Amino acid sequence: MQYAKVFGLMAGLTALLTVLGGAFGGRSGALMFLAFAAVFNVGAYWFSDRMVLRMYKAQIVGPEQAPGLYKRVDVLRQRAGLPMPTVAIAPARQPNAFATGRSPERAVVCCTAGLLEAMSPDELDGVIAHELAHIKHRHMLVSTVAATIAGAVAGIARWGFFFSRGENRNPLVGLAIMIVAPIAAVIIQLAISRANEFQADATAARIMGSPSGLISALGRLEQLAGRVPMEVNPAAAQLAIVNPLSGGRASMGKLFRTHPPTEERIQALRGVDLSAA
Repeated sequence: MQYAKVFGLMAGLTALLTVLGGAFGGRSGALMFLAFAAVFNVGAYWFSDRMVLRMYKAQIVGPEQAPGLYKRVDVLRQRAGLPMPTVAIAPARQPNAFATGRSPERAVVCCTAGLLEAMSPDELDGVIAHELAHIKHRHMLVSTVAATIAGAVAGIARWGFFFSRGENRNPLVGLAIMIVAPIAAVIIQLAISRANEFQADATAARIMGSPSGLISALGRLEQLAGRVPMEVNPAAAQLAIVNPLSGGRASMGKLFRTHPPTEERIQALRGVDLSAA
């Protein structure tokens, strides 16, 4: 199912780029954008995790640079029955975290500097367990590729707008691109199921043996996300454990948001069957 969604996303991007290329470049433009789509789809699959880390300005760390975090991830991934993921830290002061990568063998768990400072040990473990649960259920492949594609669509929209204003170009075409492409990016985000968050929350509680740490963390994360701003591409916001966008960018974040309300997640966690597989 995950691979089918990725194929659908890539096919949708190819169709969109071909139409846009034809709109302001005719047959040659359509062929050029078709070739670009093919190259980009390959890059989105193989290198999307690196692209997402760049969106968050995150740096990969090892046991020498972050021994405490590395050990926590190692202990929890063993409980989850997973290979050791790459560990990264984003410099943002807002407490948040995300997982990315195309498979458990190529996964990355990233925490912000703010998360490491603000969370108690039990809360931090709950957040890490949630991200490992996404890896365990292979949610990150679709999410990571979708974030990469949505970010590309938004960038292409801006580029296409100015390109279409050149000589012998109809400015209405550029305006249409500016309107349609962000809508397409939102549609891409909707390919990601909100049920993934409930599943990851429940699995995290089972990894921990209790939902209390994650329940506490989710409540605090939701509050702090609204107080501490975070600059990140809205296309990558859906990867974070809670919506990282606030202030003027919050409305854009809502368009890209795929998470259910935090209150619903906490309520569901209180009823999790810890004995379930």
